[in-house]
Amino acid sequence: MITLAFVSGALALLLAPGPTNTLMGLAGAQGGLSRVIRLIPAELAGYATAILPLSFLGAALLQAIPGFGLVLKGAAAIWIAVLAIKLWRSLSTGGKGKEISARRVFITTCLNPKALVFSLVLLPSPQTEGFVPHLALFAVMVIGVALVWGGLGVMTQISAAGTKRLMILQRVASAWLMFVSVSLLVNISLG
Repeated sequence: MITLAFVSGALALLLAPGPTNTLMGLAGAQGGLSRVIRLIPAELAGYATAILPLSFLGAALLQAIPGFGLVLKGAAAIWIAVLAIKLWRSLSTGGKGKEISARRVFITTCLNPKALVFSLVLLPSPQTEGFVPHLALFAVMVIGVALVWGGLGVMTQISAAGTKRLMILQRVASAWLMFVSVSLLVNISLG
């Protein structure tokens, strides 16, 4: 049975600003909803790549190797910082920014810290019969949230000032990604 707690928790976490949502918003601003739709399979594959192994092995790995979670958080923080720097530099060179690629969405989603919460906290154990229906509903929610963030990006392009708004959006997105990266690093050092 799908629980209200799962749906509300997963939606709240999925809708929260983060690295994948930032990329989907930028993709919407750069190429419209058709671009976002083409990137959704990469996001779904990224979440599957992160969530499935963590769901089946994560708890055991975290117990056996206490530093495993810190390594995952560190890798995510570094990748997010790299994304922020690349996004900022692409605007500094006079371009509109590099097109958001499926590869970038996939890697970012694989390293998204939200995947840890989904796999180790929100989704039921893979040994229960509720795991597959919850996972399927999660995939539907991922698609919906990607379209919401992509739609927000598209809205920045309405009117003649769209290009200027895109540049502002990319600067804000870059700064936000750096904030997320630093927050992860601070969390690691305090944890």
